[in-house]
Amino acid sequence: MFEEKEKTSIEKLGEFKLIDHLTSSFETKHKETLLGVGDDAAILKINNSTQLISTDIFIENIHFDMMYSPLVHIGYKCITASISDIYAMNAQPKQVLVSIAISSKYTLQAAEELYTGIRAACEKYDIDLIGGDTSSSVTGMAITVTAIGYADEDKIVRRSGAKEGDLLCVSGDLGGAYIGLQLLEREKQVFLETKDMQPDLEGKDYVIGRQLRPEARKDIIDLLEDLGIVPTSMIDVSDGLSSEVFHLCKQSNIGMRIYEEKLPIDQQTYDTALEFNIPPTTTAMNGGEDYELLFTLPQSQYDKIKNSLDITVIGYCTAAHEGKEIITKSGSVVPLEAQGWDTLSTPEESSTTED
Repeated sequence: MFEEKEKTSIEKLGEFKLIDHLTSSFETKHKETLLGVGDDAAILKINNSTQLISTDIFIENIHFDMMYSPLVHIGYKCITASISDIYAMNAQPKQVLVSIAISSKYTLQAAEELYTGIRAACEKYDIDLIGGDTSSSVTGMAITVTAIGYADEDKIVRRSGAKEGDLLCVSGDLGGAYIGLQLLEREKQVFLETKDMQPDLEGKDYVIGRQLRPEARKDIIDLLEDLGIVPTSMIDVSDGLSSEVFHLCKQSNIGMRIYEEKLPIDQQTYDTALEFNIPPTTTAMNGGEDYELLFTLPQSQYDKIKNSLDITVIGYCTAAHEGKEIITKSGSVVPLEAQGWDTLSTPEESSTTED
């Protein structure tokens, strides 16, 4: 009799190890494929055009909850989350393909509302919707977005270019989307227990918006272009700052030192985190869906960004053997742990091109 192989739970691997495990035996065979699996987007060279392609999937009750996510916001977020991967390569997205699987519980009007959000995002970011597919679903809804972008080959930024001594920078602020999700989940539970209760979200517009209707950071890519800066490495913060730091360190073969006091956290995020008895630093390091850009620069570029109100230097790159550390406000040195959300068990967004 054949001996049955021991089964391995997918959940044990987690999303990124699963992708790495399934794709590690694949080899690129065509000269047009400059980069396959392993970054925010794949890179193709076709004649004189350098093209970047990334795909994301969004599944009801995994990536979005219809109890508190308006369909128009879901449509908008699917586009911004997807094109964020293109911006993370220092490129400009130009086209998207959108495919949906939808169950009979939804009406035509519901589908129209979803596409209203998709259209709003396409118009804001100057994106063409060029195709897709539709299918029926036994239950719920699933949305797949393929984003296509372009850049000069010498300006494309990968995760693998960071060097020892480079500065670690992040755009915007962190943790707001995670705290927004905690608020929405709390109010959902209250509603399920007491149907006549109204949501208590007064004064929380910012963090709610960060979760339901995030923006992609085209403005940061445009700013870097204006400043004449090409980062040495870059990634978008979709899975939590800690996880993204681990990706950069792995791909660039470096270590990283981060300063807690430098982490940009909005005051509303900070105060609301304390209401939930969550350390604000935890929301910044281990939350997700902020879609900010995390990137490294040579120290010689510091003067160009030091006065920017939307870019914060939060640390620097070290030798790989020094590991990944966070310096607390009290001065303690603590090893960094990647505890970002896992799409196999908790809602978050992440490109299928990631390792």
